[in-house]
Formats: sequence, structure tokens, C-alpha cells
Amino acid sequence: MSTKKPKHTESEAYESDIDIEVEATEFEGVSQKDKQKKLREELTAAKEQAHEYLTGWQKERASFANYKAEEEKKRKDRIEALKLNLISDFFPVLDSFDMAFGNKEAWEKVDPAWRTGVEYIYTQFMNTLDTYGVSPIDQTGVPFDPNIHEPVEGHEGDGDLTVASIIQKGYRGKDIILRPAKVKLTSAA
Repeated sequence: MSTKKPKHTESEAYESDIDIEVEATEFEGVSQKDKQKKLREELTAAKEQAHEYLTGWQKERASFANYKAEEEKKRKDRIEALKLNLISDFFPVLDSFDMAFGNKEAWEKVDPAWRTGVEYIYTQFMNTLDTYGVSPIDQTGVPFDPNIHEPVEGHEGDGDLTVASIIQKGYRGKDIILRPAKVKLTSAA
């Protein structure tokens, strides 16, 4: 009789060489009920932390959106201020037009075709200013307002003061006085 050795496969040989150690877990020796309780507590804590992170992220996102909107408003305000400042640099040119038109005798002597051209240029200029929200302060017969008028003559007296004439036009840009009108005043009393 012959004795046969059992045949081992190669994988079985490797398995016998490997020592498997089972690591002890925190739940070893703990009842199923206690395991569930502990896991629920951990889940609740994880949900609270996730909610806290989400809330913080949402606040930061809203804060950043507000920052962007505020910076955009500041940028637009700076651009508007620069535009109005640039427009203010053209007021001496407008004053020159007003002086030319104001001397009726000399203005009437100018060639009519040339005069019409200059008047057209002036009208274009004023229309352009109007598109930017700039308008002249040039009314007479209105009560004196120190916010929009700069008195040059006639500001003594006890009664209510009225604008008698405009010495130099003023200009406003939307809600901002770019240059007050220089005016002669008279007492309304």
C-alpha cells in the first residue's frame, strides 16, 4: 500500500504562511443596542458639523456676493464722478459761448451762415451734456438758494432775496451741483 500525500495547491501554501490578525474594534464586547446608540450619536454629531460647515459656507458666499456688489457700486460711482469732473472742465468753453451770444450787437454782425453753424455746435454740446444728466442753472426771478446760487451783487437787505440776473451760469449733474450760478440779487420785499 502506498501512502499518498494530499496535494496542496499553490494558493493554499500561501494561505498557511499568512497569519491573520483581527484588529479589535471599539465595539468589541458591546451589545448591538449600544453599538446602534453610539453610531446614532456619531451620525448626529456629523450632521451637525456638516450643517455648521454649510451655514458657514453660505454666509461666506453671501458676504462675498455683497462685497462684489459693493465694489461694483463704488466702481460705478468713481466712473460717474470722473465723468462729471471731466464735464466740469468744459464749463469755460460754455462760458465763452455765452459771452459770444450775450454781445448781441457783435453777434448780429457775424455772417449768418457762420452764426448758424456756431449755434448748431452749441446746441449739440448742450444736448450731449443733457444725455449725461447735466443741466444749466440759469433761471431768473426765482428765490435765492445758497445751495445753487453764488451772490455777486445785491445780497444786502433784510427781505427775501430773488435772483435778478445771471452773471455766469451754474450747472448741476443729476443731484450734484457742479458749479453754482453767479447771480445778481434783489430784495423781493
